Amino acid sequence: MKLDKFYINGQWVDPVKDETINIINPANESVIGQLNVGNEQDIDKAVTAARKAFSNFSITPVQERLELLTEIRNIFKKRFDDIVDAITTEMGAPIKLSRGAQAAVGLGHLKTSIRVLENHKFEYEFNGSLIRHEPIGVCGLITPWNWPINQTISKLGPCLASGCTAILKPSEISPLSANVIAEIIHEAKAPAGVFNMVHGLGPIVGEALSSHQDVDMMSFTGSTRGGIAVAKASAKTVKRVSQELGGKSPNIILDDSAFESSVKIGVEKIMENTGQSCNAPTRMLVPKNRHEEAMQIAKLVAENLKTGDPKEETTDIGPLVSDVQYEKVQRLIESGINAGAKLVTGGTGRPSHLNKGYYVKPTVFGDVDNKMEIAQEEIFGPVLSIIPYDSEDEAVEIANDTDYGLSAYIAGENTERLREIGRKIRAGQVHINYGSGGTNAPFGGFKQSGNGREKAEWGLEEFLETKAIMG
Repeated sequence: MKLDKFYINGQWVDPVKDETINIINPANESVIGQLNVGNEQDIDKAVTAARKAFSNFSITPVQERLELLTEIRNIFKKRFDDIVDAITTEMGAPIKLSRGAQAAVGLGHLKTSIRVLENHKFEYEFNGSLIRHEPIGVCGLITPWNWPINQTISKLGPCLASGCTAILKPSEISPLSANVIAEIIHEAKAPAGVFNMVHGLGPIVGEALSSHQDVDMMSFTGSTRGGIAVAKASAKTVKRVSQELGGKSPNIILDDSAFESSVKIGVEKIMENTGQSCNAPTRMLVPKNRHEEAMQIAKLVAENLKTGDPKEETTDIGPLVSDVQYEKVQRLIESGINAGAKLVTGGTGRPSHLNKGYYVKPTVFGDVDNKMEIAQEEIFGPVLSIIPYDSEDEAVEIANDTDYGLSAYIAGENTERLREIGRKIRAGQVHINYGSGGTNAPFGGFKQSGNGREKAEWGLEEFLETKAIMG
């Protein structure tokens, strides 16, 4: 497999230089192909194409943009199985997750973008002025490896709906699914330059995109460290920056008759996607008098999950995405043990039945202090920390005692009580009994989890400027 072309100005083109990195299958550590990586000159070409296309695409009628998004969605449906296979191969998501969530959410974002575009008022009278919403311009989209299609389409859908043009820099770790998206957009006959894609490394291609004077906005999803780098580079030209960064989401379990079910689902949620979700409920807060019970429930759930080949339908947990991620998770598990947390199940090393691949044992720690590294650092693996609390007020205090604020979870019987607690949590999304707004709820964080919002109406507005014509 050789991904040796970029998509620029409606064509597949050769990179300026022939520089490659290996594409690794995390399930068996084999090299499955080479990826050409770009540089500043490749970004210049893509930005030039996007800038030229913007003058026409920005004033296209809404109906034309609706037709383009609809065609993209229709072709996405035809290529659905290719996308599923690409995600499982490149980042190790279990096939049932790739099919049921990873790829499926892309269709959901496109459907939502179409709905929002149909209903948005781009021009209206207000207090004697004419208010217009206009596309901000050329947009750089930098996406991560852990939910590659989700994050690509949650940016690209509203970007195209707004009338902006795009340069996508997908993660170099998960390039296969991004190439399928580029093929879909090419088949949909998007105007040349409206969508462009350059593969590459963050410090080179990401930096070039973020600092480019002809890029008007950067939309970034990834680590907080990466987000800081994008913000610094973007500050040189005072461009808009929208960021969805890390998380360390609390999960407050209340002391009521739903306790066992609440704990069980909470463990399953953290283990989904092998723990590689920025909004995963990694800190489970339980009443101190039920701490032992919570550990036993969590142990049972974790040990019943099947870790193995992500292409098998019965697999629950696949490999981590890379050797770097594997070593990071191993170090943090060791940190929890050394800090005195109780290792309920799991631990360091691979599961005993696997001798190859970046597999980690589903791990549960009990008796965790919120000041421990495992309670403060984003682990990004199937590792749960159970933290006891004495009162609801203390639970809220612990929940908010973090640099992050992406998501939070609260589980119990009384919905109004749960919502009241939710109002006190400093996070962009609060899930009551693991509920989700899907592609129709705003997504983004407080504090070091980023700024701006993705999805639905809020996602569209990120790509629009507001103009007042007065008098």
